[in-house]
Amino acid sequence: MDWLWPALAIVLIVEGIGPLLFPTRWRLYLLQISQMPTNQLRQTGGVLVVIGVVCLFYLS
Repeated sequence: MDWLWPALAIVLIVEGIGPLLFPTRWRLYLLQISQMPTNQLRQTGGVLVVIGVVCLFYLS
């Protein structure tokens, strides 16, 4: 459980870099995402979760 807070901090840093450095592009990116079909968003999220779990499995 000691890894949870540092991992959360890294996620916040990585997620904050886009809006901090490229706010206009970030806004356009979010507009594009908001217009994607729900199924496509769900599939993308599922793929990202699976990739994350596989990476976590191999790194630990």
